[in-house]
Amino acid sequence: MQKLYLPYKLLSQIPVKHICKSIVVGSITQTTLKHSFNSWRSYHGFLANAHLRNQSKKFIDHVLFMRSQLQRRGYQVHRYNTPRYNWRSSIPTADNVVLGLISANVAVFMLWRYLDTSFMRKHFMISVENVRNGRVHTMITSAFSHIDVGHLLSNMIGLYFFGSSIGRYLGPEFLLKLYLAGALGGSIFYLVQHAFMSPISKGSGMWYEDPKKVEGLGASGAVNAILLLDIFLFPTKVIYLWLVIPVPAFLVGAFIIGTDLKRMTEKDSRVSGAGHLGGAAVAVLAWARIRRGRF
Repeated sequence: MQKLYLPYKLLSQIPVKHICKSIVVGSITQTTLKHSFNSWRSYHGFLANAHLRNQSKKFIDHVLFMRSQLQRRGYQVHRYNTPRYNWRSSIPTADNVVLGLISANVAVFMLWRYLDTSFMRKHFMISVENVRNGRVHTMITSAFSHIDVGHLLSNMIGLYFFGSSIGRYLGPEFLLKLYLAGALGGSIFYLVQHAFMSPISKGSGMWYEDPKKVEGLGASGAVNAILLLDIFLFPTKVIYLWLVIPVPAFLVGAFIIGTDLKRMTEKDSRVSGAGHLGGAAVAVLAWARIRRGRF
């Protein structure tokens, strides 16, 4: 989480058996008639007419085409020829959730370029003052908010790789909940720290910044929850730092947590170690529940 001090988707099958089915297109009405041998001969002779046979073939071809279109659009044509929506196609995949979260972050990033800055600071940045003024939604919206391109890219790269891993292992719904929980955890830790901090001295001490008014934003807390949970679950996997240097996952996790503890104790004025540690706390809780079989 980054701190800021300034203004940012019939078949009509003629059966080969001795049963004739009369089917009403677009309805579930079905009539089954059993014929005698004479009836079958009459029926066979009826279709022997070349013109009628040609028309029947065209009709069957048309229905086959219609069925293929329905199936292509997510419908299943069952034995009673009633299209039924395939509800499983509406369930999002892990990749869809990851791309959706990235898209939301990019969208808010663009809003900073077009909307009034004071509006964005009130509704897409976290601070003690904002929450005191009733803007509690900023505890979530700030986790989708970035002003700096580098800040956005680093968080979205982490979200893409580690979010995809968690989503495939634990499911897309879990991934979405983990992101939101990490966002909330990061905001809570950020607020607690800034509610009890002493005023921050600037420069030679000529003026002070009230910590309750210091604003923060970024998906770091949410991404930290996802990244660290993946490390807790797979501590021996290899992570490539900067996409080049191979490092065991547990060492990366230890480095991240250690760095954030240092930032918090030193009251880093640019990066909120507390916000990052809030995401780490969510990862620990999620890992403990999974270990106990409560997932």
